[in-house]
Amino acid sequence: MRNLYLPHLTTIKTLVKENPDTWTFELEFQDPGLRDSFSFRPGQFGLLSAFGAGESTLTLASGSLRRGSLDVTFRRIGRVTGALAILNEGETVGFRGPYGNRFPMESFRGKNLLFIAGGIGLPAVTSVLYDALENRGDYGTMTILYGARSSRDLVYKKQISEWEKRPDVNMVKTVDPWGVSEGWDGMVGLVPAVLEQINPPAKNAAVIMCGPPVMIKFSLQTLEKLGFSSEQVYLTLENKMKCGLGKCGRCNIGDIYICKEGPVYTAAEIQKMFPDF
Repeated sequence: MRNLYLPHLTTIKTLVKENPDTWTFELEFQDPGLRDSFSFRPGQFGLLSAFGAGESTLTLASGSLRRGSLDVTFRRIGRVTGALAILNEGETVGFRGPYGNRFPMESFRGKNLLFIAGGIGLPAVTSVLYDALENRGDYGTMTILYGARSSRDLVYKKQISEWEKRPDVNMVKTVDPWGVSEGWDGMVGLVPAVLEQINPPAKNAAVIMCGPPVMIKFSLQTLEKLGFSSEQVYLTLENKMKCGLGKCGRCNIGDIYICKEGPVYTAAEIQKMFPDF
């Protein structure tokens, strides 16, 4: 039986520096059989190993329908991500997963989709976005609201440019008022305020959201004001993950182990865990 903690070896196939402290790796499994058979569901996560430094928990950021490779995006904030940030294309990293539950794509069919993301939260919802775009006819309107502190802090600039060109996607990007730079062509304002401005309809809609806690807190208040129920809003607690297996106990909230039961929850479920969220 394979050791649950033993990572699979992957090669950094391509590397993109998204902004001064954020990178995206396209990973390819070194085992050809695993390369062909690996699969995951939107919202699941894995652990990336920088050998000699440790592991970091990351949401899988590519579409689940893609085969042969997968994407992960990380921000340099500590020892492990600092070690990952100095690697180059062609080098080896470890990967184990996928873990956790998923976004309920089957219940999204026929609904209008509203994606709300802030900062490094965008990669956590892109697996849903990519899968929805692959089956665009299964969904209604599609709106993406993405905010960052400044234009230099945006991630996925190439993808955003592509989404802006699509007639079947409403791409709304915004930066904080103090983060506007010359040539900025998006909106200006905090995500909750811009959300109220664009005023998306709540009827027959599902919201997929990830971002800083303060953004989520006030975005939930805005969504409620716009008529959305907390059962319509889906969030990922991917930043609560540790070992991925529910063994270390660092992800538990009371008797709930986020690694095993999450990371995807409705806002109604999260508000029961965090009454002041």
